[in-house]
Amino acid sequence: MDELIEDETFREDDWYAEELVDRAYARCHFLGVDLSEAESRGSTFTDCTFGNVRFNASRHTDSAFLRCTFTRCNLFEAEFTGCKLTGSTFVDCDLRPLRISGGDWSFVTLGGADLRGVAVRGVRMREVDLTGANCADATLVDVDLSGATLDKATLAGADLRGSDLTALDPATTRVAGARINADQAVVIAQAIGFAIG
Repeated sequence: MDELIEDETFREDDWYAEELVDRAYARCHFLGVDLSEAESRGSTFTDCTFGNVRFNASRHTDSAFLRCTFTRCNLFEAEFTGCKLTGSTFVDCDLRPLRISGGDWSFVTLGGADLRGVAVRGVRMREVDLTGANCADATLVDVDLSGATLDKATLAGADLRGSDLTALDPATTRVAGARINADQAVVIAQAIGFAIG
C-alpha cells in the first residue's frame, strides 16, 4: 500500500484511464475529477467526498470506498468487483448501467436512486437503504438484502432469485413481475402471515 494521502482536495483533475493501484486516501475531496475508464485495484478511500466526478466505464477491483459520499457523480457503465462500500451514500448520481459483482455494500444509502436494469450479483447489501429506489428490471441475484429498507421501492420485473428477501413487504414495495424461486415465495408468504402446508 502506498503512503496514505489525507485531507487533500483534488479539483478538476484529469485522471482519465488512470491506474489507481494500492493507493490510500482519507478525508479527501474529489471535485469535478475525470476518472473515466480509470481502474482501481486494492485502493482504499475512507471518509472521502466525490462531487461531480466522472466514473464512466471505470473498473474497480478489490477496492474500498468506506463511508464515502458520492454527489451528482456519473457512473455510466462503471463496474465494481469484490469492492467494499460500507456506509457510503449516493445522492443524485447517474448509476445506469452499473455492474456490481461480489463485495460488501452494507449500510449503503441509495434512497431514490434510478437503478433500472443494473446488474448486482453475489453482493452483501445488509441494511442497504433503497427507499423509493427504482430497481425495475434490475438483476439482484444472490444478494444479501437482510434488514434492507425497501419502502416505496420498485422491484417490478427484477430478477431476485437467490436473494435474502426477509425485509421485503409486498404491501409497500412494487414487485409485479419480479422473479423469485419457490423457497423465497415461502419466506415472503410466511412474512405476510400465511400458514404454509
